[in-house]
Amino acid sequence: MKLSVIIPIYKVEAYIERCARALMMQTLDGVEYIFVDDCSPDDSMKVLQRILAEYPGQQHVRILHHSQNRGLPAARNTGLDAATGDYVFHCDSDDYLEPDALQAMYEAARKSDADIVYCDWILTFPQKERYMRCPAYETPEDALRGLLHGTMKYNVWNKLVKRELYNEDLSIRFPEGHGMGEDMTMILLFARAKRIAYLPKGIYHYVRQNENAFTAVRSESSYADLLFNASRVIEGLHGKVSEEDLACFKLNVKFPFLISNQSKDFERWQQWFPEANAYIPKHGVSRRARFLEWCANAYCYLPLRLHYQLINKFNNQNN
Repeated sequence: MKLSVIIPIYKVEAYIERCARALMMQTLDGVEYIFVDDCSPDDSMKVLQRILAEYPGQQHVRILHHSQNRGLPAARNTGLDAATGDYVFHCDSDDYLEPDALQAMYEAARKSDADIVYCDWILTFPQKERYMRCPAYETPEDALRGLLHGTMKYNVWNKLVKRELYNEDLSIRFPEGHGMGEDMTMILLFARAKRIAYLPKGIYHYVRQNENAFTAVRSESSYADLLFNASRVIEGLHGKVSEEDLACFKLNVKFPFLISNQSKDFERWQQWFPEANAYIPKHGVSRRARFLEWCANAYCYLPLRLHYQLINKFNNQNN
């Protein structure tokens, strides 16, 4: 099998039809599609079965079921354990692909014998789209540094990975029970890659329903998950990258806490990875972001609150 596509299913009744049709219409042959039902309580699986019945010629479809809801990382792992393809691609079930997406990525991987291929993507809203271009890196080391410094996203869904990369030495799997930040797993895979390839083509549609949702209310358990996953990456990269690279990663992990007007978020920023604050002047982000970090490090929170109010006002004006 050339390629395995893993599609977790949970509460996506409104989206799975578009996703499944896009997969069934892929131009590449030799693909197995592994749908993992994470005990979805809605009619997602009924919709999926109806769509699959319209494509009787598609022989390589597998549907796996969890007996209870175990979360997105566990669903990805279930798919990984069942996959037989030379390469693995993760497609979220509320997103969708261009018809030639898998073929373009597979051909790019074969052409350069790449362990990982990453591509541009399309941020898709109900009324418009935005093309998201990735930086071009020649080596895995450069790409890894880009991931740690935040110049490239570690999203799981625009990257094709050689399956053996998940299984070399210690097996890499997604962190079951720790959903927030689970896609940081891709950083560990880049750290193992020997060759990478960049496909400058927007072929994955990442679907967002609300373009003005610039902040999200998170539970304490989700913060705990994020810290767990960040610490997991830091431990996995210890001794393999520079202290500056790790510090920039730590700053990126906690930067969203500064887009807030809540004292708890500012306190959390202070508590997480304080050793990284010394690297703020070397942090390769915008001047505005470095200014916010400098203010937080100086316990000067008024500019942070004013910044949040300005962003909120801007988004409300564009609603």
